[in-house]
Amino acid sequence: MLKRLLFFASLSIQIIACKTSEEKSNPNKLTITENGRFLAAGDNKPFFWLGDTGWLLFGRLTREETETYLENRKQKGFTVIQVMVLHTLDVTNVYGDSALIGQNVATPLVTEGNSFSDSAQYDFWDHVDFVVDKAAEKGIYMALVPVWGNNVKKGGVNQQQAKIYSEFLANRYKNRPNIIWLNGGDIKGSDSLDVWKTIGRTINQLDSTHLITFHPRGRSSSSEWFHNEPWLDFNMVQSGHKTYAQDTSAKETLHYGEDNWRYIQTDLALKPTKPTIDGEPSYEGIPHGLHDVNLPRWTADEVRRYGYWSVLAGGFGYTYGHNSVMQMYKKGDKKTSFGPIETWDKAIDAPGAGQMIHLKNLLLAYSFFDRVLDQTLIANQGNRYDYLVASRGTDYALIYTYTGRNIKLNMGKLPGNSVAASWFNPRDGQTTAIGDTPNKGIQEFNPPAEPKEGNDWVLVLQTK
Repeated sequence: MLKRLLFFASLSIQIIACKTSEEKSNPNKLTITENGRFLAAGDNKPFFWLGDTGWLLFGRLTREETETYLENRKQKGFTVIQVMVLHTLDVTNVYGDSALIGQNVATPLVTEGNSFSDSAQYDFWDHVDFVVDKAAEKGIYMALVPVWGNNVKKGGVNQQQAKIYSEFLANRYKNRPNIIWLNGGDIKGSDSLDVWKTIGRTINQLDSTHLITFHPRGRSSSSEWFHNEPWLDFNMVQSGHKTYAQDTSAKETLHYGEDNWRYIQTDLALKPTKPTIDGEPSYEGIPHGLHDVNLPRWTADEVRRYGYWSVLAGGFGYTYGHNSVMQMYKKGDKKTSFGPIETWDKAIDAPGAGQMIHLKNLLLAYSFFDRVLDQTLIANQGNRYDYLVASRGTDYALIYTYTGRNIKLNMGKLPGNSVAASWFNPRDGQTTAIGDTPNKGIQEFNPPAEPKEGNDWVLVLQTK
């Protein structure tokens, strides 16, 4: 009897040990770091969220087009695709398959089988599975918005329906390795608050493996409504698409204009500390303020600025977007938003899309989890486009200027009598050495070329 008990005890220990080992060695599982400010993959490997807004991917692209899009994003270094599962309640995909029965989220239209060669088998959800799995093959995470916010705001989804639908989604995708949940969808959390809480709680109860956040309305953060919700793993900001001059709405409380770094700083000052990210800044190729197609459009210069400002302010990553790509615009489309010009297959190679990888590579080249915002480095701070943001680890500092104006620094924040200085070019990822600089007093650095908007540079200081 004793031998039998010892055998089962030994077997139980082995099973637990194997499970623990598997969990620790799972290279795809994303977790929150101990300091509460970053994401880690697998065995505590730094994870830089470089997102793209492929919002209408599931409905608009064929399998072949999906392969083209995802491979392009893989080659450009993107790690996350943000996508709507249900853009509308009557959504159909490119193959004519409806997602729901009777436009009811509680009754997904699921057919038996999943063979693509048999149209009676291959349904809307089989196509979502295909896209998710194809992304996994390429090392890309899919950040899924269960149902876009305005459908809920208009009364199309109640709490009971939301619970049933969330159970369906969680059970279907909880074992996929590359899922992140984006509750909400361009909506204030106060609009249908109980529905959003139901979705968050239900998914978290059934799928505790994958991280969850909330995608908010423009010029707001998930923290305004859900920071203390147990299901919210990290915060997400939508700094939005307005210029300084356009950010005047009396319906909004935060008037940060284009200063998306302010959202990041505000979120990171909250307790408990949770990671935060700008999940929707101004898109490349979209009109200022969105709705007047005759206004100027945001360019690669601005999307770089939003990226470096928010990440160096403490964001754990950054989401890029392009007007044509987010809606997968095709020539001849009768229903479009915000006046897309290029088709999606051309816009995926827009300048800004190709430059985002340099931000990712720069941050991953240095110690990641100990990086903090340190504005005490700046001795000549400016406003708006002249604003400088400084971030440092134990043996390095990164200081970003959008205009290429001179930078004056309070030295001595890093160890050593001198530091190695260099310029990092956000447009091509190249580094130009400056040389050794005394690590005391106030030192001034003059970026290449004449100051102007878009002549952006990162000053890199390293302990020798």
